[in-house]
Amino acid sequence: MSIITVGIDLAKAVFAVHGVDENGKAILLKPKVSRDQLLPLIVQLPPCLIGMEACTGAHHWARLFRDYGHTVKLMAPKFVTPYRLSGKRGKNDAADAAAICEAVTRPTMRFVPVEEEHQQIILCLHRTRQGFVEERTATYNRIRGLIAEFGIVLPQKVACLRRSIGGYLEDLPGYANRCIGDLLAHAEQLDARINEYDRLIAQAAREDARSKRLMQRPGIGPVTVSALLASIGNGHDFKNGRQVAAWIGLVPGQYSSGGKARLARITKAGDRYLRSLLVMGARAILSGLGDKQDGFSRWARSLVERRGYWKAVVAIAAKNARLAWAVLHYGEDFRLHPSAI
Repeated sequence: MSIITVGIDLAKAVFAVHGVDENGKAILLKPKVSRDQLLPLIVQLPPCLIGMEACTGAHHWARLFRDYGHTVKLMAPKFVTPYRLSGKRGKNDAADAAAICEAVTRPTMRFVPVEEEHQQIILCLHRTRQGFVEERTATYNRIRGLIAEFGIVLPQKVACLRRSIGGYLEDLPGYANRCIGDLLAHAEQLDARINEYDRLIAQAAREDARSKRLMQRPGIGPVTVSALLASIGNGHDFKNGRQVAAWIGLVPGQYSSGGKARLARITKAGDRYLRSLLVMGARAILSGLGDKQDGFSRWARSLVERRGYWKAVVAIAAKNARLAWAVLHYGEDFRLHPSAI
């Protein structure tokens, strides 16, 4: 079989496979392939281009298929949808596989970097830690809402809440006292787990030479640098730093027409977690500027004066993302100018 392109619609148990030859003629139509039959089917094919949507398990399958000589490219599902609609097909697995097969050959298609196993291990740490952080926030909000029912309103800051609530526990009637006490104990357990994951992430960052170079940048700490490395690797899937900033969603949306440029707010595309880390790092930079007179501090201070606080925050976050790509892409050949540090 002269199959050169294959589209696979991923699922948990039953997959759909669509393969075409060099003329675009469909010669491999497998609308129902069980999970244990997928790898043997792909192994017997000659090396070809395989397209899949970036979803659960996609990186695992991509690594498996690459081991057998195939070229694998992942795409965001929203970029595949127009190719299914253009063919006026119904929504089913076979139609999705055919659309994926067509979309992966488009020269202007944007692809998702395939993550290696060690990258996904680090991301497991981040996802678990973030889950604990969200659970802790929900716990404190629950405490705040419950005590408000008894006329106790405390400051919004968590530190103020924990410091002040001890004096009000005895005023809570009946089982309310026990409920709030249990919630506070649960929040303390979450704090301990978050601190432990912070230690593991920092340890992983210290063991990587690339992380040490990136942490020379202001606003990039162990958590941010670990997430960057796990998400973009060496940055070879991006042509330049601006593509990384656009992939994270730190560039303005464009609505230009008739020769007139119209720039809107940032797109907020891509990984929201990674974007939030870079933005928090940029806010930390601005809060610690003080009277510093180095080149970077003067630039940041003038940016706030000219464009406002939040635009300056986004600009600094985008700058860090672009410089991070340069450090990862060029390695030791890249040298930061002293004014940029």
